[in-house]
Amino acid sequence: MASPGSNVAIDLPKGPTLPNGRVPLQPEFPNGLPPLPEIRSEALRLQVFTHRSFYARPTHVFEDMPDDPSPDNESLEHLGDTVLSLVVTGLLRDVYPCLRVGPSTKIRALVVGNPTLAWISVQYRLPERLRMHPAQAITLQASANIQADLFESFVGGLYLDQGLEAVKSWLHPLLRPFLAIAYRTVRIQHGLSPEPPYPLGPCPNLEAAVTKGITKGIPNGATAYPAQTWSIPPPPRMPASIGHLSLFNQHLQQRCKSIEWVYSDSAGEGTRTTPIWVVRAMVDGECLGRGRGSTKKAARNEAAKEGLVKLGIAVPWVSLSLSASTIVGIWVANELP
Repeated sequence: MASPGSNVAIDLPKGPTLPNGRVPLQPEFPNGLPPLPEIRSEALRLQVFTHRSFYARPTHVFEDMPDDPSPDNESLEHLGDTVLSLVVTGLLRDVYPCLRVGPSTKIRALVVGNPTLAWISVQYRLPERLRMHPAQAITLQASANIQADLFESFVGGLYLDQGLEAVKSWLHPLLRPFLAIAYRTVRIQHGLSPEPPYPLGPCPNLEAAVTKGITKGIPNGATAYPAQTWSIPPPPRMPASIGHLSLFNQHLQQRCKSIEWVYSDSAGEGTRTTPIWVVRAMVDGECLGRGRGSTKKAARNEAAKEGLVKLGIAVPWVSLSLSASTIVGIWVANELP
């Protein structure tokens, strides 16, 4: 097996046993892991592998003195954690460009989680190079959290030593197999088959579609609909007819004002089975809006429309592209008292 700092592929020893039961991602590397880069700066390299217990410095200090910075690897670990997340997020966009944010976040969490990072750290034999207090050596070297922190510290040290491109050139080939396992795992968690029913590849370029989008009938020079993402004809673009009530209440709460809904006789409108409700929105003794509707909620929503106008709140234009079930759900919500 090559030395940990050498620039050659290494074989895989057995991964760590994690006492908390969390399972690391363990892809196969038939030719060994990608070479571990060498941190050229001796000072950075020494700091990467120095645990805070080595110098036993106090941990409650807010800030180090300029002439006496902390010599341990905690600041590099903090930096490496951020750099690692950036690299993994960018790689996810390259490998799975059409992935939505929710699943992408779950995949990234699996890849950068402590169990997986600890496994990688042990493969590179990083814990064997850790400088620490002798009394804690056995405990610290066997800790999955410390192993993961050490890997992040190495990433941070490499970033400071050689920049982001050097980090990406090492981590991209290293983490691609981990992303593949995490991708299949999260698909199963979402009740899908492990492999997608379509070949993975870049999403269609929508820039031309936006440029050639359908603009006819869109008011106020609004952005065109991408032709490849909407059915033909495009959905109508119109002011929202629901949601005014919650927006009205939100703005009143922000202004620390309370509202009183005053219902009045509909003067013979409607029937016994289908009444018409008439309401006024009273705020500080002033009527900000009046509304009528077949339900109390619908009447309040109409009054809220007027109230928003008096408050100077512009209701944006929205695109309505609703399924039948969504339309039914909206109707039921408006019919409820």
